[in-house]
Amino acid sequence: MADPFPEVRPNRLWGLSRLVPHLALFAAIIALWEVSVRAGLITSIMIPRPSAIGAAIVDLYFVTGTIWPHFFVTLTEAVVGFLIGAGIAIALAVGSSLSDPFKRYVTPYAIVLNVTPGIALTPIIIAWFGFGMGSKMALAAVISFFPIFVNTLTGLTQPDGEREELFRSLGASHVQIFWKLRVPSALPLMFAGLKIGLTTALIGAVVAEFAQATHGVGVLMNRFSFQLNMGASIATLLSMTLIGLILFYTMEFLDDRTVFWRREERRAAASRARARAWKRRTGK
Repeated sequence: MADPFPEVRPNRLWGLSRLVPHLALFAAIIALWEVSVRAGLITSIMIPRPSAIGAAIVDLYFVTGTIWPHFFVTLTEAVVGFLIGAGIAIALAVGSSLSDPFKRYVTPYAIVLNVTPGIALTPIIIAWFGFGMGSKMALAAVISFFPIFVNTLTGLTQPDGEREELFRSLGASHVQIFWKLRVPSALPLMFAGLKIGLTTALIGAVVAEFAQATHGVGVLMNRFSFQLNMGASIATLLSMTLIGLILFYTMEFLDDRTVFWRREERRAAASRARARAWKRRTGK
């Protein structure tokens, strides 16, 4: 029996046809880059060949394994710093949403912390916490704090009068309204802040490594740059990108699983769109 809703099934060939042009453009750019460097149009000391970068990646990850200790040090610094900053930010945001006087006292300090350049804090934080991982975690926590605080506070203080009135009419207490209405309503904004905070925590950790450290991808990149080994330096830079992608998509996964009703809404909207497309095709 023929499927009356052919659009409901995923069209893999259509997805592949969209991917092919991007891959072709990427391959063309890499090929042009390689040819330009080999022809001497671009100085290899400043911009190395893609093949040299690829060889450096293979060496760092699979031949010598030099990158792995530094990779996990930076990853640990970013994650632990993020957890500290997120814990403090969410606690202060919850307190601020429940008490206006508390909010008036806390918010100005949070704004001052945000407008102070994180790089300028690096020497002070290193002097306080030393040259080890502690200073990197501290800077990561400081930089990741503000977006989490603002987004969580905004989500918790968004007015939803009709739903709150419904909860009160059903006899819900203030605690029940907070945990069963305000917190779930704030989760989308909270996770948006957590995604920003997690990636900025990586920035804080790497900046602190550039300033003073013995381990981390920032240290490794500094070493290769001083040696004018630009292929390995860019390979290390791509390792930072890999860490950032791992962190971002981990939080994206948690967001998708926690705020599950948004996922269901997206699926329902996609199903409706496919149904409309099928009706247009069949003329019904």
